[in-house]
Amino acid sequence: MTTITLPATAKPILVEAADGATTEMSLTLPDGARQGLLWLPAMGVAARHYVPLAAHCAEQGMACAMHEWRGIGSSSLRAGRTRDWSYRELLRDIGASLDAARAASPGLIWSLGGHSLGGQLALLFACQNRAPVDGLVLIGSGTPYWRNFRWPQRWPLRAAFTLAPVVAAAWGYYPGRRLGFGGNESRGVIRDWTRSARSGRYAISGQHSDVEAALANVHQPVLVLHARDDRLVPQAAIDHLLAKLPNAAREQIDLDAADFGMAAVGHFGWMQAPQPVARAIAAWIQRRA
Repeated sequence: MTTITLPATAKPILVEAADGATTEMSLTLPDGARQGLLWLPAMGVAARHYVPLAAHCAEQGMACAMHEWRGIGSSSLRAGRTRDWSYRELLRDIGASLDAARAASPGLIWSLGGHSLGGQLALLFACQNRAPVDGLVLIGSGTPYWRNFRWPQRWPLRAAFTLAPVVAAAWGYYPGRRLGFGGNESRGVIRDWTRSARSGRYAISGQHSDVEAALANVHQPVLVLHARDDRLVPQAAIDHLLAKLPNAAREQIDLDAADFGMAAVGHFGWMQAPQPVARAIAAWIQRRA
């Protein structure tokens, strides 16, 4: 994945979490925008890689703010033996970014979206916080539950989801850069992620509330975008995730490689040509408005 320079129209905003950790969020705010999208990256992916999405959202007249994950990219922290956090901290950080985006753009109506794990955490944030967001947008997002995958993926994934927290505990963090999957992640994030991958149910370390029951109370409409050739997110994983949201209006749009002018899209390819994604999101928001 190539590094992309921030466009001149993107405004950097320093976001400080409750514990003092900082990240830099970029806000692309076109003139006359009435709608905004706070975007959550995939696991281990820096926010700068979604700059083309922000630019195309701006072409559609929509503001776009790029959240940065704790421990990734511009974050002041890095995961290590003495630096650990879980979904609980990541969800609090989303709240800090949303507050910063709203403060920088008074009067906008905000939706929350995300790619892969970012989409899942968007839902967890919405159900935990009664979030002031108008809608939820997911791409490449489904539950990582191992039974949602077919052979030959199923059993190797089950083994990987068992070994990953063991590796993270022994190493002090999960060395995703060395292993070729994800970024260098904290032990707590890997623990929460693999728990949902093994059981099919979401839980947050250090939090005793029933996350699955809270998901059933999500009322915001949900848009799911899915590349048909995304082997990391089979349709069964999407169906499993959406089944947790019985009280939310749900819409799925399937995309083919031809929609992007590519031979294949997969899980990450759309990021290089995200105009169809931005158009679909903007059209969905306009239909609802």
